[in-house]
Amino acid sequence: MVKRKIIRIDEEKCTGCGLCIPNCPEGALQIIDEKARIISDLFCDGLGACIGHCPEGAISIEEREAEEYDERRVMENVVMQGPNVIKAHLEHLKDHGQMEFLHQAVEYLVEENLDVPIEIESECNEHEEPKLPCDCPGSSVKDLREETSGCPGSAPVEIEKEPCCCSDATPVSRGVSRLGQWPVQIKLVPPQAPYFRGADILLAADCVGFAYPNFHEDFLKGTILLVGCPKLDDAEFYTEKIAQILKLNDIRSLTVLHMEVPCCTGIIHIAKRAMENAGKEIPMRTIQISIRGEIMF
Repeated sequence: MVKRKIIRIDEEKCTGCGLCIPNCPEGALQIIDEKARIISDLFCDGLGACIGHCPEGAISIEEREAEEYDERRVMENVVMQGPNVIKAHLEHLKDHGQMEFLHQAVEYLVEENLDVPIEIESECNEHEEPKLPCDCPGSSVKDLREETSGCPGSAPVEIEKEPCCCSDATPVSRGVSRLGQWPVQIKLVPPQAPYFRGADILLAADCVGFAYPNFHEDFLKGTILLVGCPKLDDAEFYTEKIAQILKLNDIRSLTVLHMEVPCCTGIIHIAKRAMENAGKEIPMRTIQISIRGEIMF
């Protein structure tokens, strides 16, 4: 079970009219005992396609513990309803930025030798990256690991400095960014982003990247980064979000970077609780950085 958004039906308001049923291609709703009911959490994506079709306002969205949404199980229902329903379902996922589920649905259609009725942008198109439901450009999901491979722009750059009479001014070499994905804030990353598959996760407290001078080469290279502040942010939210990421993906390892100040060690407890909540045993190591940018242990 995971905590996620899912449909809630107010039985007192529901008249059993059934107008919501055709607008749930996933097959999550049925009329039972003259009331609309969710027959399985597995089929409800929580996006609310049915809400606007209830004349009584009996349907809303709530966040609660529920079974994980299963796109492949949903597609079994959708396909039986014909090509128009298939198209409506795919457009529904696309319009809400659910690119991971959309690609799972397309994979199912291809496996069953069925037509894909809408245009799907390639994940390789750097100008058409999948976006989160908020549609904020700063939250657009990007896998940066392939973008820099073999690219001349990924080589170190020498920054010329003006000659100085009091020193032997020499060019300064700028390092290469090793950031593997975007976004990096724990609040923004989608738990099922494709870059989490088989990933080595680096969970870093906000200040580490500023304090440790060789952060990119020594820690960030080859990892997927999660950033947050255990003191100023919502620790419970972080715990739940990281637990979802660990549970929904085959994570290879987890490295936790924190500063030496006592409040920063909270990120270790967040990581441990998240692992417990996810029911996973993942290799984990912790590294402490001093405020002068040195590795303490």
